[in-house]
Amino acid sequence: MPVHHPTPEPERVASVSRADLVADAAIALLAERGMRGLTHRAVDEAAGLAQGSTSNLARTRQALLELAVRRHAEREAGVLGLGGLPGPEEGVDALARALAGAVHRLLSEERVLVVARYELALEATRRAELREFYDATGARFREALRGTVVGAGSREPERHVLSLVAWADGLMFSCVAGGFGAPSQDEVRDGVRELLRGMLWR
Repeated sequence: MPVHHPTPEPERVASVSRADLVADAAIALLAERGMRGLTHRAVDEAAGLAQGSTSNLARTRQALLELAVRRHAEREAGVLGLGGLPGPEEGVDALARALAGAVHRLLSEERVLVVARYELALEATRRAELREFYDATGARFREALRGTVVGAGSREPERHVLSLVAWADGLMFSCVAGGFGAPSQDEVRDGVRELLRGMLWR
């Protein structure tokens, strides 16, 4: 997944904030080159910005990482459709379809986000200041999912949210970094539906 080096265009800079341009370039670099490849100079080049632009926006490496984490959370939330998860009246099958669609989109269209998240998560285990920031950005999704499983009848929402997140993360890691091929959306749906039915069975 080579990093795209766009030529700066006034229209593009006007429609997308400078912070988002820098953050998107940082995410692409993390996915292609790993944490060692993330430098202010490399981000300038990948974003098509003048040298020093990234440093002016995020002077330290910590600031650059926080910018990437924040933007990553925004983009991933868009894929996951937070705020639009099915209500309890729609049933387990509707929730399974929604979650499967999100996971499949990440695997098929947004693999850069998946790989970059692994890089950021591992770096957060080495930087306490990043750990707190990283965890805070992930809380939004966990809370949305918690409300959904409670509405679906979960009596142990914390454990069930952990199981769902772990299942999705494990599937994506196995497909992106492991030896498994990407499953179809129907296969993902069947898997998450089995998990949900097992957790919510009376």
